[in-house]
Formats: sequence, structure tokens, C-alpha cells
Amino acid sequence: MTNCAWLNDPNYGNTGPWSFCPNTGADYLFVLLFAIVTIGHVIEGIFYRKIYSLVIIIAAAWQTAAFVFRADSIHDPWKSGPYSAWFILILTGPLWINAYVYMVMGRMVWNFIPDKRLCKVKAWRFGLLFVILDITAFLVQLGGASIAAGASSGNGNNNTSKALLGLHVYMGGIGLQELFILGFAFVTIQFHRQLNQQPCTARRRAAFQLLYVTYATLILITIRIVFRIVEYSSGLHSTIPNHEAYMYIFDSGPMWLALVLYLVFHPGRLMPGKESDFPSRKERKELSRMMKSGEMGKQEFGLLPVQQPPPVAYEPIGAGYARDTSPAPVAKMTRFDMETRYHGGGVA
Repeated sequence: MTNCAWLNDPNYGNTGPWSFCPNTGADYLFVLLFAIVTIGHVIEGIFYRKIYSLVIIIAAAWQTAAFVFRADSIHDPWKSGPYSAWFILILTGPLWINAYVYMVMGRMVWNFIPDKRLCKVKAWRFGLLFVILDITAFLVQLGGASIAAGASSGNGNNNTSKALLGLHVYMGGIGLQELFILGFAFVTIQFHRQLNQQPCTARRRAAFQLLYVTYATLILITIRIVFRIVEYSSGLHSTIPNHEAYMYIFDSGPMWLALVLYLVFHPGRLMPGKESDFPSRKERKELSRMMKSGEMGKQEFGLLPVQQPPPVAYEPIGAGYARDTSPAPVAKMTRFDMETRYHGGGVA
């Protein structure tokens, strides 16, 4: 249990950031939980060799650092730096998880949708679009959290007004984030519908595993957003901000579960190999040039579903039917059939 004798110090008064006695045991527990998940994601990122795993590693490390700064602030509540760092990190950290969800979905479109598009948006542009929107929400939230953190360690009406302004800006940022999540959920449902039309294969099962993890993560992030809106809707001195149990249950707990889900169902395991990655910009330009010049068609690139061969012809012989014994036409082998990177990247 934390010794919070400083709360009774008349010199501490209302100038310190803490208005209650935080539990250091709970703080150390979440430092440990997030640190374990961070190490796990580092190991899997290296093992599966997926550069985009860096985003989920940053997300986990961000949460770990938040609770490290929180512990430092509890032990030395006179310093405003550790508290400000914790406050900013805990409020903005989940956006990294959100960005990772968007990046993984773009690669799911590339791997599991035959024409490599979703809602008429190319796979490599799909994730980029939502990541840009996520960065916009991140900047708004970061600005609001920075204003609120800078004012929270002072006293007086001026600092209180400044802190409230920062929280209102932050709440606008998480409102934007949730708006983008709802838009993303709509296109994710379109992905789900297209996936249902495909035959049952091992690739389809892998796609559904990632899809359900995506749904679960979006729900967890939404729970956290609703909590933060409710928390600060009544101001700085309402019940929720002064009872840390709410934060662990509705904020840090759901974010830890989201990190664990992507640790267990790692995209690098369900979308393995170099062929599951996006082609480079140079490769995309070359493919686009070849398609425009007629050197290769959309079907060879995998932008259209592969057409099935015509049914075997039958002809009557006598009273019954016999199968046509003429040799079947040999499928034309294209230069890209030997390149599994393009030929098989998404067609089950």
C-alpha cells in the first residue's frame, strides 16, 4: 500500500497532481503485464520478419512507459514531469493500437480479397488512408492532453480553466477517433461479406481469425473511448478521475487484452512469408506500366478472380454418353505464374 503522507502536507495542498492516494501495487502489476506483452511482440516481430510489427511494439512499450512514469510520480509527487509524461502517454497510447488495426486490415485485403480492393480502394492505400485519419486524431488528442497535463500540477482558477480546455480538446480528439472507427467498421463488414463468398480453405479460416480479432479490438478501443468521455464530462473533480479502479478496468485492461489478442493471433503467423507483404512502390509502378501497355492483364496480376476452365465436353455415342478423350487445352503459363508473390497473394 502506498504511503501518501504527502497528501496531508500543507505545503503540498492543491498544488500537486494527485488528489487521492494511488495504489503502487496495481501500478507495478500493469508495468509487468505490459512489459511481458512488449517483449512478446518484439520476439514475434523478429521471428515473422514483419516490419509493420514495429507499430504494435511501440503501442505496448508506450503503455509500459506510462505506468513507469506513473510509479515515479507516485514516489515523488512533487515533480510535475513524471506525472505529465504519464498523463500524456496513457491518454494517447491506444492510438498506436488503432493504427496497427488499420495496417493489418490493409494487408488482409491484399492477401484475402481476389481483386485486392475494398470499397474500390486499393489494398495498399486502404490502410494508409485510415492511418492518416488516425494521425489526425492523435495530434488533436496529444495537443489536448499536453494542455491538460501542463495545467494539472498548478492551482488557481486559471490553471483549472486551462486543464478543462485541454480535456475538452482531448475529448474532441477521441470523438474523431471513434468516428473514424465507425467508418472503418463499415468497410470491415464489407470485407466480411466478401470473405463469406469464398470457398472454405485454410486461408479463409486464417482470414476469419484475424477478422474476429479486428472486431474484438475495435470493441475494446470503443469501450475505452466511451470511458474517457464519461470520465471527463463532469469535470476534473468528479468521482471517476479520483478512483483509479475505473481506469484499470475500462482503459488499461482493455488495451492490454487487445495487445494479447494480436500476440496470440499474430498477423505474421496468419499471413506468413514475403509474398504476403505489399509490393514496393517501384514494383507497383512497373506492374501498372505493364498492365497499361498490354504486357500483362489484370488477371495475371491477381486483380481479377482466376477464371475456372470450361466444363469437359461430352458427346453422345450410341445409346449412352462417353467422355471426350481429346486432350484438354494447356493453360497458358505467364511470367508471373512462377512468382508466388503476385500469383497467390490473396486467392485462396
